[in-house]
Amino acid sequence: MTSQKKYELYRGMLLIRRFEEKLTELCAGGKVPGMVILCTGQEAVAAGVCGALEKEDVIISNHRSHGHLLAKGADPNLIMAEIYGKSTGYNKGKSGTLHIAAPEVNALCTTTVVGGGIPIVVGTAFAQQYNKSGSVSVCFFGNGAADEGSFHESLNMAALWNLPAIFICENNVYSGAQRMEDHTKVKDIATRAIGYDMPGVVVDGNDAVAVYNATVEARERCLAGEGPTLIECKTYRWRGHGESDHQVYQPKDEIACWMERCPVEKLQKELLDEGFITRQEVLELENEINKAVEESVRFAEDSPWPAPEDALEDIYA
Repeated sequence: MTSQKKYELYRGMLLIRRFEEKLTELCAGGKVPGMVILCTGQEAVAAGVCGALEKEDVIISNHRSHGHLLAKGADPNLIMAEIYGKSTGYNKGKSGTLHIAAPEVNALCTTTVVGGGIPIVVGTAFAQQYNKSGSVSVCFFGNGAADEGSFHESLNMAALWNLPAIFICENNVYSGAQRMEDHTKVKDIATRAIGYDMPGVVVDGNDAVAVYNATVEARERCLAGEGPTLIECKTYRWRGHGESDHQVYQPKDEIACWMERCPVEKLQKELLDEGFITRQEVLELENEINKAVEESVRFAEDSPWPAPEDALEDIYA
C-alpha cells in the first residue's frame, strides 16, 4: 500500500474520531436528542472497508453508523443536522441518528434491528449481479447479530447464488452489555463461514491497512464471480453501548488496554516513521478536521426544525 493511501485512511479515521468525540460532548450537554450510539475506537473498520470500495458499491449499516457514513463520503453537515433532527439533514430530520440513509453515496440503509441489515445486503447484491453492474454490497454488523437467524439464512443464500456481497462483522467484544463468550460458543465468528463454503477471514480491526487489504481481496473475489466473503474485524468500543450507558460492566483496565491500541495513533505513527507527514502537518490536519466538525455543529444548530405539516411526507408504508 502506498503512503498516500495510508494517509487517506488516516484522515478518514481522524474525521470519524473527532466527529464522535464532539457528539460525546454534545450529548453530555444535553444538546442532542434521543439515543446516540458511537463507534469511538472502531474507526479502522469503517475507514479500511470503505477505503477499498468504489462509489457505486453499496453499504448497509447498523445502529453504530456514523463512521460508515463518513468513510463512504457522506457530508458531515448533513449527518449532524440529521442527528439533531433538523430539516436540512439527510432524511429531513425524520431518521435521527439511528436510521440515516445517504443514497448519493450508496449508503442505502441504517437499521437498528439487530441482524436486520444482513438480508437487505443479499437483496442489493442480487440486484447488482442481475444487472451486471460490476459493483458489490457490504453489510456492517456486530458480533451479537451473528447469532441471529438472519445472519445464517443470508450467508447461506449469498453463497448459494455466488452474490457479490461482503459481510463485515465488527466484533467489539460486547453485544449491548453482554460479553461475546456469554452469548456465543465460537471464538471466531469468521469460522461460521465454513458452513456456507465461503472464505472466513479474521483481521485486526484496529489496523486500517489490514482491514483495507482484506476488503480489497473480498471485493476482487466478488467481481470475479466467486461469491461472498465474511470478514471478522476484532476491535473494541471505547464508549458504552450508547451515550447513556455508564459502562459499569466494562473493566477499566480492559478499556485502557484497548485505548493503548488506538487505530488512529497507530497509522499516524506509521506515516510519521515513513516520513510521509511531519508533526506540523499532523497539527494542520487536526485543525482542518476540527473546523469541519465545528462547522457541522454550526450548520445543524442554525438549521430549522421540520414543519409539523411535513410529518406525513416521504412516508411509503
